[in-house]
Amino acid sequence: MLPSSPSRHRDERGSVAIQMVFLMPALFAVMFLGVQGALYYHAREVALAAAQEGARDAGSQNGTRESGLATAHGFLQDAGGSDVMTATSVSGSRTTTTATITVTGKSMSVIPGWHVTVHQSASAPVERLTE
Repeated sequence: MLPSSPSRHRDERGSVAIQMVFLMPALFAVMFLGVQGALYYHAREVALAAAQEGARDAGSQNGTRESGLATAHGFLQDAGGSDVMTATSVSGSRTTTTATITVTGKSMSVIPGWHVTVHQSASAPVERLTE
């Protein structure tokens, strides 16, 4: 074992503080990016589920475009409303063969000034009674 000299200990004082000055911002950046990614993924999944529910309702035999839009809006509110996505809009169309609902909004953000837009769409065949 090497003997330690008093001058050697004096030279290393404060090195942990300097290391933390460089490491802590990097650790916080990784942590915030991970949380931001999870919030985006959750908002995307909620938007897709709302679009699918709306398309399923609009494509039902007695469904309409308006009923599909209302179902998608209701799903968004039940899934957390503005705690999941802000500035949401729902649009859709229904032809004789296909019903399509599109949900757009901004995911929540833990990074100030960064708002990621979520855009999900779903289509369903229109149910028809044939003889």
